[in-house]
Amino acid sequence: MTAPPRRHVALLVSMAGAMLVALDGTVLLVAQPGLQRDLGASMAQVQWTSTGYLLAVASLLVIAGRLGDRYGHGRLLFAGVLGFGAVSAGIALAPSIGWVIGLRAAQGVFGALLQPATLALLRLTYPADRLGTPVALRTSAIAVASGAGPVLGGVLVAHLGWRAVFWINAPIAVLIAALTLAVRPPVPRPASSQRLDVAGAALLATVLVALVHTLAGVPAHGWTGAPTLLGLLVVVGLAALLAWHERRIAHPVVPHAVARSVPVTASMALLLVTSAGLFGALFTATFHLQDVLRLDPLASGLRVLPLTVLMVLGAPVASRALRRYGPRRVAIVGTALCALGIAGLSRLDDPTSTWVAMGATFAVVGAGFATVMVTATGTVVGDAPAGYAGVVGGLKQTAMNIGPTLGIAVAASVTGVSTGGPAVTDATPAPGMGLALLVLAGCAALGLLPAALLPGAHAAGQARTRPPQPTPTHRERRTNPIHRERQTAPNHRERRTN
Repeated sequence: MTAPPRRHVALLVSMAGAMLVALDGTVLLVAQPGLQRDLGASMAQVQWTSTGYLLAVASLLVIAGRLGDRYGHGRLLFAGVLGFGAVSAGIALAPSIGWVIGLRAAQGVFGALLQPATLALLRLTYPADRLGTPVALRTSAIAVASGAGPVLGGVLVAHLGWRAVFWINAPIAVLIAALTLAVRPPVPRPASSQRLDVAGAALLATVLVALVHTLAGVPAHGWTGAPTLLGLLVVVGLAALLAWHERRIAHPVVPHAVARSVPVTASMALLLVTSAGLFGALFTATFHLQDVLRLDPLASGLRVLPLTVLMVLGAPVASRALRRYGPRRVAIVGTALCALGIAGLSRLDDPTSTWVAMGATFAVVGAGFATVMVTATGTVVGDAPAGYAGVVGGLKQTAMNIGPTLGIAVAASVTGVSTGGPAVTDATPAPGMGLALLVLAGCAALGLLPAALLPGAHAAGQARTRPPQPTPTHRERRTNPIHRERQTAPNHRERRTN
């Protein structure tokens, strides 16, 4: 297969894999009530169907990306998507809630294998200076899947039951796996020669599990509760041990070239804080729409629909702006729009707030977040060395998993609402809702700091049009006539004095 068709297939596979994961997460929310009734599960058990998946996927994303860099992202994507589909079919056959929880954790393992590979696939098949459009299309695809998930899930659950939302994953996964075989992306040579540090990988996974578990428990225990404080203390201690270990070895889990890259680390921080602000705001706004304004899920979804529409339409616009103005300016504008939109949502409890004003505010948030996603993802994937495309893809997905958990923890703690607690029964504003949204807007606004560290238009253009030249080995310098000529040719001073 020639380069252009292979790029098209790679883009299709990347979009389909990302949509599969996004759909699975959103349709599950609709299926959970039916699952709880059918299996006689408690609310805490139902929550673990999501928490177990999140713990598994968040802890393994970076490690999966590292394995892809060494063994090939096509192989990991193939194995990940087939395993994801097979486990989904197993969940559809699960006889009890315990089986569902265990299989959801296994599904998270396979989800971790395929997610970094979908991004690395683009980096390996597209030139760095042409990544903007594929990344924008992938972002739009994720937005479409996230917006369509509740609707599709509602139709499936209403007519076929909750098990249907898992059955549907199996044929889609088989199709994606078949397309993956047609891409055959190259295996980056530099990363394939480096061994995976097992101790560092285990430490990293433990740190991420402890962090996500602690943040997920904040709505129930609060930030000052003993479980939260103990969990944060464990996270800090393990993170310090991991940093000490990573500095001592030659080939750490997160390579030094990636960890020291300002564009990559700034993009990670930007995605973390903006996704925390967005998803915390969605949690708060959905609570207000359904439990305070007494809107049903469909009516609530229609109020939030402008956010999805602007994410779909705004991603290609952000891609064109990125090429013209550079990552720094575009990221600053996107972050500002996201923060201002979330702050505007704090007026949801105003009786004079109209449907049009609410929709316009959600649209601003969607446009801002789409801009941030396209800019940060394009910067991460485009500026990272090709041999480490999987690692940076895993880091990006990790930020996108931890950010929402952090945002929901902040929102729940400020509003005083527990994710498993009773709903508000009277038509009064949720306690602290306006304050929570302002806090979340401030969280998103923190992204202006890392956004200012991203490359400008001139610097980004130079970095992407001049690929780094590898340093020749001693044998190459001896055998390559060009290097021999450079070594023997007289320099400027020698020519003057000769």
